[in-house]
Parts: sequence; C-alpha cells; structure tokens
Amino acid sequence: MESVIEKLKDHLNHAVIGQPDLTNELLVALIANGHVLLEGPPGIAKTTAAKALASAIDSRFQRIQFTPDLLPGDVTGSDIYQQETGQFSFVPGPIMNDIVLADEINRAPAKVQSALLEAMGERQVTVGNNSYPLSALFFVIATQNPIEQEGTYPLPEAQLDRFMMKINLGYPSAESELEVLRMVRQQDLHKTFSSSVQTICTPADILALQQKALSLYMSESVEHYIVQLVMATRHPEHYLGDTANGNSLIDFGASPRGTLALDRCARANALLQGRDFVTPDDVRQVVLPVLRHRIITSFEAQAAGLSEDELLNRLISHVPAL
Repeated sequence: MESVIEKLKDHLNHAVIGQPDLTNELLVALIANGHVLLEGPPGIAKTTAAKALASAIDSRFQRIQFTPDLLPGDVTGSDIYQQETGQFSFVPGPIMNDIVLADEINRAPAKVQSALLEAMGERQVTVGNNSYPLSALFFVIATQNPIEQEGTYPLPEAQLDRFMMKINLGYPSAESELEVLRMVRQQDLHKTFSSSVQTICTPADILALQQKALSLYMSESVEHYIVQLVMATRHPEHYLGDTANGNSLIDFGASPRGTLALDRCARANALLQGRDFVTPDDVRQVVLPVLRHRIITSFEAQAAGLSEDELLNRLISHVPAL
C-alpha cells in the first residue's frame, strides 16, 4: 500500500508543479472517500490535476463542462425511446463513471445542481421512476472560478456541504512557473513521440486504502479534539469574543457532516504520512479545507476583512488538543 501511495504522490507532483498542498489534499479526499471542490483563477492546473489523478488509476474518467443551458439529463443520462423495440431504455450520462471532473460547476443551473447533489450524497441517480447506483469509487472533482460572476449560479450551502474538502488555489511561485514553462515546451517539442501514461493502481487498490484508513487507531482525546473544533465554529464567542456591537464573527458553524469529514480526512492524512495512528497534527492539517466552506462569516467579519481561513486559524489556536 505504501508503494502505491508514494507512486501516486510522485505522479501528481510531476504532473502538477509547484502545488504540493493540492496534490496531497486531492489524495486525502480520495482516500477519505469524499468529493473535492477546487477554487482558483483560471490556468493554474485545476483541470490538469484532475486528469493526472484519473490517468494514474485504471478507472473510467469523464469530464463535464457545465454551462447555463445544461439539463439534468445531460449529466445523469435519460430514458431514450428505442424504435426497434417500442420501449424506453436508460442511456447512462457522464456522471456514471468512476472519476468525474465537473468543470466550472457554478455555471450549472439549480436543476442540474440538484441532480448532482443526489449523485454526490446518495451515490445514485434517479431518472423517471428508476434509480441507478454509481460505482464504489465514484469521486467528483469540481472546479469553479471565483473571479467571474456573470452567468454563474452560486452553489447553495446544502451542496457545498456535500464536498468533503474545498481547496483554494493561488498562483505558483516564479521558480515553479519557470519549471512549468520549460516542461510544457519540451512536451510540445516531443509530443509526436509521447507514450501513453501507465496506470499506477486499480480502483480496488483505492478502495483498499479507504478501508485501511478507517481502521487506523484514533485515541479518544483526538476524537474529542475533532468534536471541540467543530463546536467552536458554532460557539465562536467562547473563543474569539464578540464584536463591538455584541455580534458574533461567525453566523453559522459547521454541520455534523463536518465532524465526520474531519475524522475521515485526518485518518487519510495519517495514512499518507505512513503512520497507523492519528495525531492532533493530522486534524490540524486538514481543518481548513474541510471546514472553510462549512462556516458562514458574519457581516462584521466581512467588513473587517476576516476570511474563513483566518477565523478558523484563530479557533485552532484557542482550542486545546486534549
């Protein structure tokens, strides 16, 4: 198992240069059996990272480009009338694959988002009166561009909560960008001689890693630490104090789904580090991507320029690891 993890890390870090946090958090979400939302400006390898992960696993991969005119059937599939038989038969849509890249998900209208929400939450799609199960590996990597707002439909909190992690991406360093420049130039020069990417593992290997992560030892003190961090988002006044007018900096804290996600992601992080037990450091390393999209900051916090990450970092510094 360790060799599979190391090979996946090397493959992703080679394909996505200068984004070590992205590659690690993608693997954490995959092993934690959750879905990922990537947010960042265009051209910083969000799609490249998704394709690189899919190419490393011997699985079925599909990319869906979301647009305002997309229909739910374009994602889930639909019942098509077969003239030769005189009956309707189900034709699977692109969601019926192992790894799905939902590109620019915030361009999808509400009906499409609701269809995707069912697929992510229930791991099935419903067309007409029939429900169809998705694969055991089913993993959604969604991307959205935070810059453009025209022609977009902001994801509701209920759907954001379905994502196990939200990964914020920034621009790479000058050194990393120079390395990307040279690598892409070499790929373009020798593209006629490029060979197909060899798969590193199978879906069965990933499912085995998911089970192994669930079996890691976690002490009661770490369990209590996870719960206390989530409770702190719901009662921030105990840790951050109130604003000058007596209001809280966080209007709504994380849901119980956030507690479950913290547990799974901390276990996955420990496995990626080669340990068979979970520490408070594992929890702290995944708190931001797991909880940043599960809290709603107050108007006072926004007026003061305090982001979700800054408030979570304050909570982390005030909540002791038992």
